[in-house]
Amino acid sequence: MKRLPEEQFLRDVAEHAMTVIREDGVSRHIRFAKPGTSCMHFDLITWPGYLCYTGDMGTYVFQRLTDMFEFFRADREYKKRNGAKLAVNLSYWGEKLQATDRDGYRKYSAEKFRANVMDWVEQRGLTGKLGHGLRDELQSEVLDQSDDGPDAAYRAARDFVWNGKQVFPDFYEVDSEDYSHRFLWCCYALAWGIEQYDASKLQTAPEGVAA
Repeated sequence: MKRLPEEQFLRDVAEHAMTVIREDGVSRHIRFAKPGTSCMHFDLITWPGYLCYTGDMGTYVFQRLTDMFEFFRADREYKKRNGAKLAVNLSYWGEKLQATDRDGYRKYSAEKFRANVMDWVEQRGLTGKLGHGLRDELQSEVLDQSDDGPDAAYRAARDFVWNGKQVFPDFYEVDSEDYSHRFLWCCYALAWGIEQYDASKLQTAPEGVAA
């Protein structure tokens, strides 16, 4: 499962417009959609202590601060100083989930599994053996099973033997999950959508009055 690049997300929402459906203090219903279509639309709905993101890419509910827009703004300056276009904090935001999309927010990643296999081999000083048949056997007996799901992949690693020794005895403890595509899209949407909302407030604030 390859990570969704933020550039791809920005292309997805390039023609989206914002519509304020409801706004009463921290209780809001804001919609973002390309005019004339519901493709990749999403809504941000807040009430005291909660934010619900819902749309084409799933539904997630977060809980933390009274004003959840304030919560999702927290990393903006730090991230942007470090080159990010969208300020997201996947691990911290994931901890604040109260309800998740049917895909959850983390899933088994074949790509991460393969990287973990090669890291394991390197850390145990077996890299030099790759040119002596180990690479071919790893590929056919372990790496080629990675796309068959976590059970098949971890079973293949557990059963793999080289020169009479089990190479991956405790590999089941290695985390091969990554953030789901839908959750990553959601987090980008939260960062981007709240930025659009804040920008609109600056544009409509009376001259000399902070938004």
